[in-house]
Amino acid sequence: MMLDATQNYTAPLTDERLFGWHGALFSSERSGLHKIRTGAWREGGMQVVSGAEGNEKVHFEAPVAEHVGQEMATFLAWFNSGEGIEPLIKAGLAHLYFVTIHPFTDGNGRIARAITEMSLARLENSSQRFYSMSSQIREERRSYYEILENTQKGGMDVTNWLTWFLACLGRAVEKANMLTGSVLEKEAFWRRLKRESMVVSDRQKKMVNLLLDGFEGKLTTEKWAKLTKSSHDTALRDIQDLIDKGILKQEKGGGRSTAYSLVIREG
Repeated sequence: MMLDATQNYTAPLTDERLFGWHGALFSSERSGLHKIRTGAWREGGMQVVSGAEGNEKVHFEAPVAEHVGQEMATFLAWFNSGEGIEPLIKAGLAHLYFVTIHPFTDGNGRIARAITEMSLARLENSSQRFYSMSSQIREERRSYYEILENTQKGGMDVTNWLTWFLACLGRAVEKANMLTGSVLEKEAFWRRLKRESMVVSDRQKKMVNLLLDGFEGKLTTEKWAKLTKSSHDTALRDIQDLIDKGILKQEKGGGRSTAYSLVIREG
């Protein structure tokens, strides 16, 4: 579904295409223990609720099933039109409008995220991006559901929703930049060692990669031995060898709490 949304972003979004996405999500026509109707809009009412039976809280009630077909026809005509609206704003509105119509019995959130990714692909005129808005929304799902509920219950004033959506997109891009920077830093580190003909063992490579990935806490001989499943003496030899090669350095302090860190050099 996500590949079709992003690879074929120039193709119109149609009801048949959405039915195909929905069918791909529920190929067995079941969601858990419940039977799912695919290839068509939902038939019954739709409420988003939480809480124990008898004490439920209704977070949102979607349009009645009889209106879904017309609502979706209007939505698809708007989404596919060349209406003069800022593309990022349209991406945020498309997500909000789709989940508010809630045209399927299940899977609406996942399809809404696919529509968002399709909108962003259209914006950038590219099927490839280094960030994922879908992943960022899942990561921030608590605040996502809160702003969604507040917007839907607040007369559909979209201002706060769009503010949240654009900020979430910014965090997705920032996270991607950080991950890309980390990958490039790691690649440059190993390229330098290869250029300088430095040979390290598999154990040493594993631990250096952990340090490059942001090892939490201090690296001690005991941790090295535990993580590499080696003896204390072997761990100490591995560490000393990397110190001699200028890859590790001993931090201030000593004794059993002696810690070691990477020596990062340019190039």
